[in-house]
Amino acid sequence: MRGRLLLLTAATTALVLTALLVPLTLLTRTHAADRATAEATARAQWVAHALGPALATAAERETAEQTVESVNTPGLPATSLILGDGSRIGPPVAKGTPPVTDAIRLARTGRAFTYEPSTGGRQVLVPVQGAEGGTAVVQVTLTEGQLYAGMMTSWLVLAGIGVGLVLIGLLLADRLGARLVGATRRLARTADRLAAGDLTARATPEGPPELRLVAGELNRLAARIDELLAAERENAADLAHRLRTPVAALRLDAETLRDTEEAHRIAADVAALERSVDDVIRKARRPLRDTPHADLASVARERAAFWLPLAEDQGRTTETQTPEERIPVPVPEDELAAALDALIGNVLDHTPQGTAFRITVRVTAQGTAELTVADEGPGLPATYAAERGTSGGGSTGLGLDIARRTAEDAGGTFATADAAPGTRVTLTFPRAPQPPPAGTRSAPHAPTG
Repeated sequence: MRGRLLLLTAATTALVLTALLVPLTLLTRTHAADRATAEATARAQWVAHALGPALATAAERETAEQTVESVNTPGLPATSLILGDGSRIGPPVAKGTPPVTDAIRLARTGRAFTYEPSTGGRQVLVPVQGAEGGTAVVQVTLTEGQLYAGMMTSWLVLAGIGVGLVLIGLLLADRLGARLVGATRRLARTADRLAAGDLTARATPEGPPELRLVAGELNRLAARIDELLAAERENAADLAHRLRTPVAALRLDAETLRDTEEAHRIAADVAALERSVDDVIRKARRPLRDTPHADLASVARERAAFWLPLAEDQGRTTETQTPEERIPVPVPEDELAAALDALIGNVLDHTPQGTAFRITVRVTAQGTAELTVADEGPGLPATYAAERGTSGGGSTGLGLDIARRTAEDAGGTFATADAAPGTRVTLTFPRAPQPPPAGTRSAPHAPTG
């Protein structure tokens, strides 16, 4: 925008200056010629006035020669005196030019005039009446250079003025463009902060009226979004809070069971449900930008250990490969654990018992963190579609979608692929740059029964 504004200003200024300076240059040319002609006419008239009495007698010829010689100084127009008998006092005529031309004959009739000969330049002719032997004529010849002397200086001055005006226009346009671009960029940065979840970001109305109007509307939009999100979070928290009553009733029912082992098992499940409800309430009331970082490697090892007993009951071989160092990713630990649980749960629920699977965490060459869950099962069903609530295996279809949303909400990616054999699901997450992993940790587990 700034460059285009400068280009537009330069083009507009150049056009305006061209429309003004071209007539001015022609005017200076005409003015220079008129000034030189006026000076030559004055010189011719002075010479004619000075030589008029002297030419009345032939004895004064020497005086006439001295007068003509005195006005023919270097750099000034050539001045000549053509006597009535055709003889010339002063510089000789150009080769090929007759001593007495038609213009001189016309001047002998008593007319003083100026004309432009075919050889270029300009001549001023003034008759001298009363000369012995006929009318004499004073001839002042201006060359092209003398006629337009000083014109180049005037043109350079005009060109300098034009360049100066263009530069001033560009400077003003650059300042204006900087102000417009700066205000626009600050407005865009505010919009980026809002898009990133910082609902406290507000734009400062500045710049032209249109940008100030956009800034005001953006602030109104941010405030409205903040209000709506706050209401949605409170509604979610209220709904989760309502679950406390039936959960409490379940806990009481569990305590009345006669089978002590069964009562403890159900009570543990109810306690886990209560913790889940509390997590929902805390998450609903957590600010959008309050996103703690979780250690992807640690979560992968923890969830692999959690699911290991069930995998062993199903006769599955599991393997977990994670780096020794921390791999922080911008995902809350509970959400990351839920995404990994969904992937492992899909393997346990939708592949034949005894099917092995592997969990791998690594840092890619691009610096991103990658989580892969690969199994050796029959692969994804032909009817599988990567849409929320759609499943080809008879489930709710939410497991893979939970994992996908977890990765994409953090700025990562989600991908599935049929391996040979089995299926591979890969999640990538952005992470802060850190030294490459020093090694990997491999924890193979064989079935025990």
